[in-house]
Amino acid sequence: MNLKKQVAFSDKLKKLIKTVFDFLIKLFKEIIPDFFKENFYFSSSKASKITGVVFALVLTALVVIFNKSFVNQDFSKKWFLLSAATIFPIIIGLEIAYKINIKNEIIRKVLFVALFLLMPILTMVMSECLNNIWIYDMTYLGFFGNYIIILLFYFFVFAISGSLKASILSVTPVIYGFALAHSYIASFRGTPFIPMDFLSITTAINVGSTYDYTPTDIVILGTMMFIFIMIIGIKISTPKFKLLTAVISRIFTGVFFVTIASIFYFTSVFANAGIKPDFWNQSRGYRNYGFVYNFVCNTKYLYMSVPNGYNSKDVGNFVSRKIEKEKTVSSEKTPNIICIMNESLADLKVLGDFTTNEDYMPYMRSLTENTIKGNLLVPVIGAGTSNTEFEFLTGHTTAFLPPGSNAYMLYIKKPIASLTSTLISQGYSSLAFHPYYASGWNRPNVYKFMNFSSFKSLEDLIDISIMNEYIQNSSDPDYLQELITRNYPDRSNMLVRQYISDSYNYKVLIDDFNNRDKSKPYYVFNVTMQNHGGYTTTAANFVPDIQITSTDNIYTKAINYLSLVKRSDLAFEELINYFKTVKEPTLICMFGDHQPSIETKFVAELLGVDDLAKITIEQEQNRHTTPFIIWANYDIEEKQIDKLSVNYLASYLLDIAGVKLTNYNKYLINLSKTLPVIDTVGYIDKDNNYYKWSDNSSYTEMLKEYEKIQYNNIFDYENNDTETFFINDYSVQKIAEEIAAKEALENPENEGQQ
Repeated sequence: MNLKKQVAFSDKLKKLIKTVFDFLIKLFKEIIPDFFKENFYFSSSKASKITGVVFALVLTALVVIFNKSFVNQDFSKKWFLLSAATIFPIIIGLEIAYKINIKNEIIRKVLFVALFLLMPILTMVMSECLNNIWIYDMTYLGFFGNYIIILLFYFFVFAISGSLKASILSVTPVIYGFALAHSYIASFRGTPFIPMDFLSITTAINVGSTYDYTPTDIVILGTMMFIFIMIIGIKISTPKFKLLTAVISRIFTGVFFVTIASIFYFTSVFANAGIKPDFWNQSRGYRNYGFVYNFVCNTKYLYMSVPNGYNSKDVGNFVSRKIEKEKTVSSEKTPNIICIMNESLADLKVLGDFTTNEDYMPYMRSLTENTIKGNLLVPVIGAGTSNTEFEFLTGHTTAFLPPGSNAYMLYIKKPIASLTSTLISQGYSSLAFHPYYASGWNRPNVYKFMNFSSFKSLEDLIDISIMNEYIQNSSDPDYLQELITRNYPDRSNMLVRQYISDSYNYKVLIDDFNNRDKSKPYYVFNVTMQNHGGYTTTAANFVPDIQITSTDNIYTKAINYLSLVKRSDLAFEELINYFKTVKEPTLICMFGDHQPSIETKFVAELLGVDDLAKITIEQEQNRHTTPFIIWANYDIEEKQIDKLSVNYLASYLLDIAGVKLTNYNKYLINLSKTLPVIDTVGYIDKDNNYYKWSDNSSYTEMLKEYEKIQYNNIFDYENNDTETFFINDYSVQKIAEEIAAKEALENPENEGQQ
């Protein structure tokens, strides 16, 4: 009986398998082909076929020309990317040559809705390709976050136009453009593209010619995806829905967009749910959660809100409580003060030990007599020079400003107390000097509101038409060197690569010092340019002489960068040797604005990690560390300072100089004894405990007070606490009067019109 049952079951199983197999054969041989024949057909024209072939050939040629971008990968990735790049031109060619037409209106509508929901995924694949991330590597929040945001953009355009074609053709180019910019920016400076970068567009244009824009594998593939999506947009047509359906769909998409946008921007619902940028490590956020998600999330934090519980009347009390125990001695000392923020100057050994064929900064290491040296914690990595500059000159920290914002571009709109106002009120002259375009980082306006007496820039050093000719003719550093030699034969050594060298920079500074108004003590704030990014640029006037000997890997950017640092070291020695001969007491403070944007693999190797997105807070702080040196041509107490953030440095310098300090300077010096480091990463206390901004610590209230004091100086112009930020009857109103008087002298015709 059991045997009969088994045989019967076996027969039934065989019959079932045969039935299924027959159905599958019929499905693929008859049902599906018949379905497509009845409902779909392809159409083309001679012009579309020719265009498709041309596109396929051009894109294939692009892959062949830039094949090194694909083959210079690890083995598995190389063949995957090269295969994709080979197949894509064929797919795009066919997509252009032929159009799929749908006969059945119901099917058209179903596919239309499906395509509406699928297109954001294709757009996300494109943007994340340019972000060098494949979507299967993203977190679930990253995938769905990017999808919803892109879908919302589609909804917004659809609500206005009622057309999916309009959504695709308007949203996709915008996202592609932003993602492409991010791809290059992240490659050049090592940090992602954030909304605030729009405000530094002038600076970006000025230095943009120094970088290599050769298309990479991800740029080529991302561009192919962009073309693929755009062709879909061009060929798609919106089905004819009933009027009521069309109206309801547009109302729904519009209301949905407005509702989500309102909740995101005007409430903390999403932020409390964890939908916000990775403020501690933006690069990690862009990797884990995608480009569109992070870029849009950052836009919420562009505006500056008033600190909770802020009252301008509390500012003086906050400050006086901190300084009441300090012994304040009035001083009449007025040494010359020279402040130098050296572009990208850093000692990479703070990241981890490595060896070179020779020391790249021997003089700076050797300085001990009448010297104070240490590690300076700065707010940025690889770019964002002006934020370090802002912190030094004002004593404020960008940690209290919206993440990713830039103080110079956004917030310095009126007179503000600074190191400059403190020294001017004591009779100092004041010069700002930067040997590059004056327009960078909005410096002319910022320096005006800080009341610098004058600003010397590249335009004052050479005929700017020379730079224009250089940029218009291939931006070759050797060509610029030729132009300089031809027009200024006595200045043939002023360049290193295409930038003013530190050596020539210091020569200009010394000349200005010698021609100064000797009735006043001298103060200059100098931002150098020699070591700016673009470390793959080659030039006859710069031969790298530093080699990294502790690794078999060749890191061209790092090698060139360290060779530039050696030039800076030699130039600084020249500067110090000159001022050793100066009889007037002089202080020189020199510091780096940020670490360079070099190979991330080298940085990871030094830190001992596989992925920079996984570093500890201590390692992240190390990435924000540059050296600082305070040297005097007279006797000062020598010190080595382990850690100090840049917001304290100017107050510390004034204290060493023995000049009068504002109450705010005294407050900062006192605060630094408890929290020697406050920066965009977090803060470090006197016992070397590291904290992130998300931590709730015993210092939270102290930091909130500091934030309110800072807010008063930057934003509360009408209620600025004069006694805290100024001395000798100076004030923001007096700065405003001096600015107005200066502008009246420079533009007398305007005064007559008022």
